[in-house]
Amino acid sequence: MNKHTPKIVAHLLPTFGNILWIAAFFGVLLRGRQMINADGDLLLHLNLGKYILNTGKIPLRDVFSHTMTGQPVIQHEWLSALIFELINRVFGLEGIVFLCALVIGTTIHFVVKNVHNQSRALLPALLAVLLTLINSMVHWMARPHIFTFLLLILWISVLNQMRAGHLKRWWALPALMLFWANLHGGFIVGFITLAIYGFGLGFDVLFHRLNEEEKLASHFWLYYLLGGITSFLASLLNPSGIGLWVKVVGHAGNQYLASITNEFQPPNFHEVTYWPFLLTIGLLVIVLGFSKKKYKAELLFNSAFWLMLGLYSCRNIPLFAIVAAPILALGLADLLLNANLDIKFSAWIKGLDSRLQVLDGQLKGVFWPILSILIAVLGLSLGLHFDIDGEGYAFDPEVFPIEAVDWLEANPQEGEMFNYFTWGGYLQYRLWPEKRVFIDSKSDFYGEDFVRQYGQVIAQQDGWEDVLKQYNVDWAILPIDEPAAKAIQRDLGWKVIYEDETAVVLVRQ
Repeated sequence: MNKHTPKIVAHLLPTFGNILWIAAFFGVLLRGRQMINADGDLLLHLNLGKYILNTGKIPLRDVFSHTMTGQPVIQHEWLSALIFELINRVFGLEGIVFLCALVIGTTIHFVVKNVHNQSRALLPALLAVLLTLINSMVHWMARPHIFTFLLLILWISVLNQMRAGHLKRWWALPALMLFWANLHGGFIVGFITLAIYGFGLGFDVLFHRLNEEEKLASHFWLYYLLGGITSFLASLLNPSGIGLWVKVVGHAGNQYLASITNEFQPPNFHEVTYWPFLLTIGLLVIVLGFSKKKYKAELLFNSAFWLMLGLYSCRNIPLFAIVAAPILALGLADLLLNANLDIKFSAWIKGLDSRLQVLDGQLKGVFWPILSILIAVLGLSLGLHFDIDGEGYAFDPEVFPIEAVDWLEANPQEGEMFNYFTWGGYLQYRLWPEKRVFIDSKSDFYGEDFVRQYGQVIAQQDGWEDVLKQYNVDWAILPIDEPAAKAIQRDLGWKVIYEDETAVVLVRQ
């Protein structure tokens, strides 16, 4: 493209950043059915949102279970629940998947901007963002944590703007935190990143690692502290106040609850899913090992910290990828463009990158994202199935006890239930308020002692029969192949009154 190229072409052709946005947007649409069936948490949020919309209140005491009725509960994701249920009422599950696609696509858009601004090279930036996109897929679910993806990159962008001298933008930090603390418990990620960012800057200042162009603006630390303190105060503007902090920190420190939650487990590199993460680590080792460049400590320290957390818990891999993308791009740029390899190869890559940057800079990139959104909206409105299997966005009867609950609605059971952990949200959404669950997937609310009691029944450990008696359980709904279902029938003499390929319902004689 040259300066004589018609403007219409500049508007019609996508930028490279647009291509990555489109990949993320349609990637979510393709995986949408899998995302809503990954676990029962979406249904928990929909049920909470339904309660808030129907009553106009945020429940701060449990009303959904018969085992914890009246116990204080911290609603750390109430705003996400409200948003999900509002969209569900108007657009159904298709609207929720579409929202997830917009949020994740927008996250990738801001990652592209952040990485390109840091590296000033296009090809390394695109490779780093592509790896970020792929790494983020390990935790693509229709749940509130997708808002943390977006808010984290926006948070980092504000810090970088302040670092560049735009100190009066400090107000954006508490503004973001006000939403973050009510959307998802991952708001604490913002404070961790803020603390490490400040520590890294202090390290560079203390050891004189900044040149004249990189020196901090006058009064930077004053605005940095102002942003941090006001953000903490903003985080208290939630239904539970300081109780939100107690809950989030307490849950993160409970080893037992973390040990039984899949997403808190370390990545298993024998699974293909985690190979992009392994590749990213390998590339970081290579580029940092060959590079003679001094990296900003706020980038380096944050990348190292979130790498450790990504190795500790797979749910942190997307956060690591977002934080580490700039330093990976910088390292690749230094390795590929600055003659650290073959001089001729580096010159060719540098020339190609320069030409692509000129091309990308001339493109406006507004047509294809708008067209993508219009295609998705029109297609979903016409009933087209964008998911990879072409089955549409619906709850899977092989994952949730859909037919069993249909039967229960027609044949309501007397007394209290015992239910499978991951089905709690689905049972709440379908049967509450007529029936309250034994447990759902909010393990942090139920606490270690109660979750152990649940596990006692599921594993038929000594005294498991007493747990059912303690909570006056009269009937149970469990997976058809769950050993506990067979034990309840065999050892307690309960009767099977319904079964299908997914679930079995048993009742005390």
